[in-house]
Amino acid sequence: MIHHLHGKLVEKNPAYCIIECGGVGYFVNISLHTFSQLKDDESVHLLTHLHITEDAHTLFGFNGEEERRLFRSLISVSGIGCNTARMMLSSMNPTEIEACIAAEDVGRLKKIKGIGEKTAQRVILELRGKLTRETNMPGALRSLKVKEEASAALLTLGFQRNTVDGALDKLLQKDPGLSVEDLIRQVLKSL
Repeated sequence: MIHHLHGKLVEKNPAYCIIECGGVGYFVNISLHTFSQLKDDESVHLLTHLHITEDAHTLFGFNGEEERRLFRSLISVSGIGCNTARMMLSSMNPTEIEACIAAEDVGRLKKIKGIGEKTAQRVILELRGKLTRETNMPGALRSLKVKEEASAALLTLGFQRNTVDGALDKLLQKDPGLSVEDLIRQVLKSL
């Protein structure tokens, strides 16, 4: 099992990166969440998960332990493969996915490409208890609620959803404890 890679970033793409370690280039599949956190520095450190099938050895990379742990939990659910789990982590950050599972928000999970109603229900059913034991869900739920309220207010003011969601995610990653009012003020300053 390959636990992590630490080496030179040769190529970075929203779906994968290539890391050279000791003269060997590793092709590592990544989520958009990890892509957004990768710096353009020459030196990079990624935690990994090696998925072995009879016809391929596929390496998945993660910027942090929280994302890797959630990825492994997701692929333990029947009907969720590695690519679907990576799609989920590309659509939402780990905190948002955990908050959706804790809140039993089937509707939000169904919006992810490749996730239907039955799969969303299965994810919630199988992971709800497991994730709440492993994470501090009240903080994640609060963060999700604050983001939704701030997003609704900004959309009412006429801003585009993609622009608003991106700005809110950046601010909440820096300071998850922001209030709705502070979040809206900071987004208005940046837009």
